[in-house]
Amino acid sequence: MLPDRRLPAAGRLVRPARDHVTSQPSPRCRGPCCPTPDAPCPPHLKTLFISDLHLDPSAPGTLAQFHAFLEGEAPGAEALYILGDLFEAWLGDDDPEPEHRRAIAALRRLTDSGVACRVMHGNRDFLLGQRFCRETGARLLEDGAVVDLYGERVLLMHGDALCTDDTSYQRLRRIVRNPVVLWTLRHLTLEQRRAIARRMRAGSREHVGQTAPEIMDVNAEAVASAFRAARVRTLIHGHTHRPAVHTLHVDGQPARRIVLGDWYTQGSVLEVTPDGVELRALAR
Repeated sequence: MLPDRRLPAAGRLVRPARDHVTSQPSPRCRGPCCPTPDAPCPPHLKTLFISDLHLDPSAPGTLAQFHAFLEGEAPGAEALYILGDLFEAWLGDDDPEPEHRRAIAALRRLTDSGVACRVMHGNRDFLLGQRFCRETGARLLEDGAVVDLYGERVLLMHGDALCTDDTSYQRLRRIVRNPVVLWTLRHLTLEQRRAIARRMRAGSREHVGQTAPEIMDVNAEAVASAFRAARVRTLIHGHTHRPAVHTLHVDGQPARRIVLGDWYTQGSVLEVTPDGVELRALAR
């Protein structure tokens, strides 16, 4: 039902192999729709979107809420899209951190139950790779993918590429996303990657403290350009930690930009059904 399409950085829409997500019964659902404990649950026509969880051993509340979400609400969906920064820091697919391994196991249980899972790189976990996909059953989604969501073409992004006023961040983003740099990072020792991650997190905190909030938000022209390039009327993204549904006009046509929130103090979830969208918070 949800064929993924990819929007490359240059902005030209291409057609890779189609990826179909079909409705499947979810054996983990035990809601009122299931007549008996052993009966399969009927398909649920809803897709869930989350981002910016920043999972980290130092944030047990967020970890607990994530696992509760995967055990409770997520199994009743057709698909779960994670639009970047699932982890506060991802050192590579060989990272032995116990809480990361626990998250991987939880995602595996979700995909084994029949829920399709798509994960996008964020600015904190751009080293997610194919081993992570094999272990979780998820698939990596390109930043700037266009999906057919219940009959509407929708553009999905992490959101950091839209913050073009933050020129120093964009310069860093181009460096760390360079294929040569990515290859080099993946071939460093785990301890070397830990040291780099510590420096990057310290630099990020300093940058946030010294940069005006409006500079770190999306640029209006960058948003309009993304709409034009993808030929869509709906954009869903995260990164800015400012959950909202914005209505706007692009070239005289109505459009909407849906921004997912972070999970530092509460979970931010977007639920999309054939009848509409609901952006809500999961209070702790």
